[in-house]
Amino acid sequence: MKKKLKKRSKNFPYSNHSVNLREEILKEHSKAQTQKIIDWVGDSQQRFDELVHLFLGDEYRVTQRAGWPLSYIAVEHPEMVKKYLPAFVKLLGNTKLHRAVRRNVVRLLQLVEIPRKLHGEVMNYCFDFIADVNEAAAVKAFSLTILENLCQQYPDIKPEIKTIIRERWDYETPAFHARAKRLLK
Repeated sequence: MKKKLKKRSKNFPYSNHSVNLREEILKEHSKAQTQKIIDWVGDSQQRFDELVHLFLGDEYRVTQRAGWPLSYIAVEHPEMVKKYLPAFVKLLGNTKLHRAVRRNVVRLLQLVEIPRKLHGEVMNYCFDFIADVNEAAAVKAFSLTILENLCQQYPDIKPEIKTIIRERWDYETPAFHARAKRLLK
């Protein structure tokens, strides 16, 4: 399910000059500001690299806020994100990671083609996320979609997914149920 980004506005204030991306990320956390950042990055690999650099940094608030535009841009321009997928997957193992960062990484992973060499690691994280009683609902829902996608290549994982779904069913959210139903068929 691809979300459409708005077309770049001709009046966009950052289009034709440099911008301090870190400052813009910290300026406000809103859908409008996220869209401005998306517009500024556009299809520029260099600008995307700058956004990823901030996302992978150690500044909590910047990392958290950079994830939102990053996940949308990655869907529109999957070629720009490919080289960063190993680093994004590695982030999932960071237990001190803010939930918003994890949510944006798994959102992104459900919508891009994951390289085969990362399948096992991604699968393990997703199984852990859907079984974790304390994990955020969105992370669980996105993880179910990732596992559903991986089932195409690894049908042997489906029984384990179904077992976890059945064990968790009574405790989970409508988002979990909606995605889980597709796997229970």
